[in-house]
Amino acid sequence: MEHNKSMPHLFYQISIIFIGLITSVSASVHPQMKSAVEAHVLRLGPGEDPKVVLMNYVRENKINSASVVSVVGSLKLAFIRYANQKEPVKIEGYREVVSLSGTLGATSGSHLHLSISDANGVTLGGHLAEGSKVYTTLEIVLQSYPDITFNRVLDPKTTFEELSVTRSDFSKP
Repeated sequence: MEHNKSMPHLFYQISIIFIGLITSVSASVHPQMKSAVEAHVLRLGPGEDPKVVLMNYVRENKINSASVVSVVGSLKLAFIRYANQKEPVKIEGYREVVSLSGTLGATSGSHLHLSISDANGVTLGGHLAEGSKVYTTLEIVLQSYPDITFNRVLDPKTTFEELSVTRSDFSKP
C-alpha cells in the first residue's frame, strides 16, 4: 500500500523535471529559430487559378519566402501532378480542399502540395499544378519571412531543384 501512495509523488517529480527540461531546451534553441513573420490573407473567387494567383501575389509584393499556413474552400477543376509523374492529371468535379501546404517565393517559384476530397470523402493529393479553378471560394493564409530568402538549388543526390534558405541582407520596413 505504501508503494501506491508514493506513485503520485513520483509522477509529480518526473513532471517537474520534464517541464524544466522542456523550458531549458526551448530557451536555448528558440533564439536561433527566430524569424520575422508577416501574415497575408487572400480570398480567391470562382474561376480563379490558385497557383497563378499565389505566384502573382508573391511577385507583386516582392515576397522572397512564404509558406502556406491554412487553406479552406473548394475547387471545380483540379490539376494535380502525382509523385514521379511528369504531367499533371485533370480532375473535374466539385471537391473540397482538405489541405494545401508548401513554400513559395517571388524568385524561387513554388513547391505546393494539394489534397482534395469528393462528396464521398475519397481524397487525392499531389503537387498543385496550374489550371485548377476555384468553385465557390478559397481562403488562404500565408506567412512570409522578410529576413530570409528561399531559393531552389539543384541537389546532386535527388537530381531535383530543392529548397535552400539564406538570411536576407535586408528586411522590409
